[in-house]
Amino acid sequence: MTLLDVRNLGISFGGLRAVDNFEIQIKKGQLYGLIGPNGAGKTTVFNLLTGVYKPSDGKITLDGKNITGAATIDINKAGIARTFQNIRLFKDLSVLDNVKVGLHNQYSYSTITGILRLPKYFKVEKEMNEKAMELLKVFDLDKEADFLASNLPYGKQRKLEIARALATNPKLLLLDEPAAGMNPNETSELMDTIRFVRDNFDMTILLIEHDMKLVSGICEELTVLNFGQVLAKGKTAEVLNDPQVIKAYLGE
Repeated sequence: MTLLDVRNLGISFGGLRAVDNFEIQIKKGQLYGLIGPNGAGKTTVFNLLTGVYKPSDGKITLDGKNITGAATIDINKAGIARTFQNIRLFKDLSVLDNVKVGLHNQYSYSTITGILRLPKYFKVEKEMNEKAMELLKVFDLDKEADFLASNLPYGKQRKLEIARALATNPKLLLLDEPAAGMNPNETSELMDTIRFVRDNFDMTILLIEHDMKLVSGICEELTVLNFGQVLAKGKTAEVLNDPQVIKAYLGE
C-alpha cells in the first residue's frame, strides 16, 4: 500500500525552477533513497514535503490525506518527521529533554497546570520521561540521558536527532544525509540503526544520501534528481547502473 504519493510537485524561486514535475510513490515499510548531485534539489524536496516551502504546483498525499501546502506542525502531526543535514539539536538541553520535545505533540497540559504543578503535570511528565528513556535505550543513549546534547560525540548526536524525530510518532521518517561527517565505523553502525528503526518501529524511511555504500546497502528503490527533475527511478541496483545516472551523478 502506498504511504507517500507525490505528483507533479514543483517550486520556483525568483523565476528559477528549483524542482519541476517531481513524482515519487513510496510503499509502507519501504526504505527508499533520493540521490543526486549537489544542488540537484533534494533538500528542497524535503522542505516541500515538510511544509518549510509551499509548492508552486503539484500534490502531496500521505496515507490518503492531502497535505499539500499544510503548515509544518500539521504535517508533523499527520505523520512526517525529519532530520537535517546539519544536525539541529537543542544543544543547551539534556539528551532526555531533546527527546521529550518530540513527545509534545502527543502529551500536553495547560499553562496553569504547569505553573501550579497540578497532579496532571506530574503524571504527564512521568509518562514522557518513561517514553523518552525507552527511545534512548533503543539508541544506546540512556546512560547519557542527563548529558547536554552538545557534549555528545558527533555520531551519537545523529542518533539523538533520529530518536527525537521518532518521538513524534511518525509514519514516514525523512533522513537528510544522515551519514554526513561520519567515519566508516559510524556509517556501518548507522546502517544497522536505520534497518532496526524500519523493522522495529514499523517505519517507512526516505533518505537523502551521498554515501553510495550506505545507499546500495539499505535502499530498496531510488529516485535520482538532477537539476530539479527526476533523472531515473527504480530498483537500486538498476538505477546505479543506469548510464545516465553514472554520467550525471558519478561524473564518469
